[in-house]
Amino acid sequence: MTERCGLVAVVGAPNAGKSTLVNALVGQKVAIVSPKAQTTRVRLMGIAIEGESQILLVDTPGIFDPKRRLDRAMVAAAWGGTEAADLIALVIDAKTGLTKRIAPLIETLAKRREPKIVILNKVDVTPKETLLVTAQALQEQLAPEDILFVSAATGDGVPELKRLLAGRVTEGPWHFPEDQVSDATDRMLAAEVTREQIYLQLHAELPYACAVETEKYEERGDGSVAIHQQILVARDSQKAIVLGAKGVRLKEIGSRARAEMAPLLGRKVHLFLHVKVKPDWEEDRGLYREIGLDWVD
Repeated sequence: MTERCGLVAVVGAPNAGKSTLVNALVGQKVAIVSPKAQTTRVRLMGIAIEGESQILLVDTPGIFDPKRRLDRAMVAAAWGGTEAADLIALVIDAKTGLTKRIAPLIETLAKRREPKIVILNKVDVTPKETLLVTAQALQEQLAPEDILFVSAATGDGVPELKRLLAGRVTEGPWHFPEDQVSDATDRMLAAEVTREQIYLQLHAELPYACAVETEKYEERGDGSVAIHQQILVARDSQKAIVLGAKGVRLKEIGSRARAEMAPLLGRKVHLFLHVKVKPDWEEDRGLYREIGLDWVD
């Protein structure tokens, strides 16, 4: 059989479930997930295989109305992820439907020449009548080639989606080895895992004013790796939240992050975290490079 390989840009509004869907298609975790919107900040490629097809899934940050420099960089990364795509997959949170924040995104996508499909996600928690109304509206506004109903959380509809994507990518040799599941560096994956734990444990207390920077990534002679990271926050009060009483919260973040990193990196991990107050971290060009974003004026 002929090998196929192509790029699928996964776009949508924040919290539509894009990262959960990419993880489900790949078959393992490659993108961080949290209930908090705008968790994904950078373009991250998940690599899925179905038969003779290698599907390069670009998990993009949610597209929204940017206010800050970081927001603008995230939205630029999202649109950049659609460049050279064989197919654009628009993920819609079926439960919330077509909100006002999605309208500009649909309007922009309608002008794009790339083939488009719509994925109505979270169908397991959405009334059937709502699904049908949303699907009809999207057919009229976007005229996609397909509309699929899935639940990334439960896996319903994911095999069918994967087979459809496999048939849509173009003929050509695979771009990555069969056992590679992401294009992210180990440094970036490690930072993302720690950031995920911060969101999961502190999302009700800590706003978006934090970032994780991997300062050192040292492979040891016994095959393990020592990872030194700093968590950047804007204010002393935020540092206190991350640390917790007597540093308990930071230890818990580190413990859970380390447990997540070990299977991802395939080795024992020694993780060292510290928290730094840096009020202007969002204006640090070097940090943008570290976390995989372009500087946007």
